[in-house]
Amino acid sequence: MHLYAIGDIHGHLGLLHTAHDLIAEDMARHGAGQVIHVGDLVDRGPDCRGVIDYLMNGIEDGRDWVVLKGNHDRMFARFLRDPNEPEPGLRADLGYLNPKIGGAATLASYGVRSAADRPAAKVHADAVAAVPHGHLTFLNARPTLHQAGACVFVHAGIRPGVALQHQTETDLVWIREPFLSDRVSHGPLIVHGHTALDKATHYGNRLNLDSGAAYGGPLSAVVIEGHEAALLTPSGRHKLHPERA
Repeated sequence: MHLYAIGDIHGHLGLLHTAHDLIAEDMARHGAGQVIHVGDLVDRGPDCRGVIDYLMNGIEDGRDWVVLKGNHDRMFARFLRDPNEPEPGLRADLGYLNPKIGGAATLASYGVRSAADRPAAKVHADAVAAVPHGHLTFLNARPTLHQAGACVFVHAGIRPGVALQHQTETDLVWIREPFLSDRVSHGPLIVHGHTALDKATHYGNRLNLDSGAAYGGPLSAVVIEGHEAALLTPSGRHKLHPERA
C-alpha cells in the first residue's frame, strides 16, 4: 500500500497543480493511492480562494483526497464567524488581520481589501459577504487527524504520551514542542507540516512536509510506503532517509 501527501499550500495554486501532476505521474507507474493534504490551505499566498475551489471540486468529483485542517484554515474560519473571538494557540497580541498571519492575502483573493486604515468590523462584514458559504462549510468540516496504512496524518503534530483519541484539536493544528524534539517512536509514522523547513525531512518517528511554500519555498509531495518515504520530483522518486539525532 502506498499513500501520497502534500505539505502546507498557503494559497499557492500553481504549486498545488504541480504537486498533483507529480503524483499523477507516479500513480501511472505504481498504481493509484490516496492523497492527503496536511492543511494550511490559506494565508500568505496569492490564490487562497482558488486552492479551496480546486480541492472542493476534486473531492466532489470523487477523487480519493483527504484535506486536513491547519491552524491558518481554522483562523480564517474563526475570523468569518467572529473577528473578536480569541484563537487558542495564537499569541494574544496577534489577530487574523496582523501582517504576520497573512490573512490579508486570503481576503484579497475574495476581493476584500484589508488595510490598517480600515476598521476590522468593516473588513469582517465585507469578508462575510464575499466568501461563499460553501467555502466556510468546507473549512469547518475538515478533519484534524487521519489514519491510513502505518501513518497518522495531522497538521502540526501530536502531544507525546497522549493517546490519539484524546488529542485536542488545538494541539493537532498548533503544537510544536514537545513534539518536535521528541525522538521516541509514536507507533505510526506521524506525517505533518506547520513548522517550515528548507525541505521535507524524515526524522524516523515523524515526517515534516512543510518546505516553506508560504515563504517562497517549494511545495513538497511525497509517496509513503510503510514508514519509508520518497520525495516526488520531475526525475522520479528521491528517497528521504531518516536523519539521525
